[in-house]
Amino acid sequence: MKRKIDLEKTVYAVAAIAFFFLLWGFLTTFTPVKETTPGPIEVLQLLVSSFYTPIGSKVIVGHLLVSLRRVLVGFSVATIIGIVLGIAMGTSRWAEAIFKPIFELLRPIPPIAWISLVILFFGIGETSKYILCGIGAFTNVTLNAYTGAQNVDPELIGCARMLGTSERDIFFRVILPSCTPQIFAGMQVALSTSWMAVLAAEMVGAQEGCGWMIQRGSDTLNITLVMVGMIVIGLVGMLLATLMRTIERRLCSWNIMEN
Repeated sequence: MKRKIDLEKTVYAVAAIAFFFLLWGFLTTFTPVKETTPGPIEVLQLLVSSFYTPIGSKVIVGHLLVSLRRVLVGFSVATIIGIVLGIAMGTSRWAEAIFKPIFELLRPIPPIAWISLVILFFGIGETSKYILCGIGAFTNVTLNAYTGAQNVDPELIGCARMLGTSERDIFFRVILPSCTPQIFAGMQVALSTSWMAVLAAEMVGAQEGCGWMIQRGSDTLNITLVMVGMIVIGLVGMLLATLMRTIERRLCSWNIMEN
């Protein structure tokens, strides 16, 4: 039964993608849209050629690796800090009283709004891009870790204490496992947000990366290059989300089985 459902989902997904490209081809062939928008074949040709013809100083794989490095560094640091801060706020009244007002003040500010300030203090080098990626990830990870820590069943903690479990073991064997599914949910969103943040950062003062590719296409009125960059960004974002879900299924299989 599950295989049948998976097969149906695959068929629907392929059909939807095929319809999208057919519609794109029709609009860029038979309507006035063709005056400003390249067709799917033209974009596909540039995408293929970009694997062996450099765009700027690198082929497209090189630009992708640069962007991914920036994302993974910023995301990893922000995830560690966010998990520690979120769980601390969710388990300690003092930490919540001190840090939560500041967190709530900064939380609504989007990563893009920080670009000018980050560049002012850290310049246009790699550090500023790592920080912007971290800002993009930090909020979602912290919020979900905080929510997960607050929602731990108090009866589980009470039972553990009645059995003489130490506070350290309660944290690592009760609180942290209970938070893990919620933390992974936040990390999935955080990774996507971090990916969007680095693309915005690369459009300002960068000489390589996927965001730089789009900016270069915009500056030179090369709409085909812009669309190639958009497609690559979408595909990589989808792969990152799929990878994160796969890791979650492996590490939180017990939670998935229960649900």
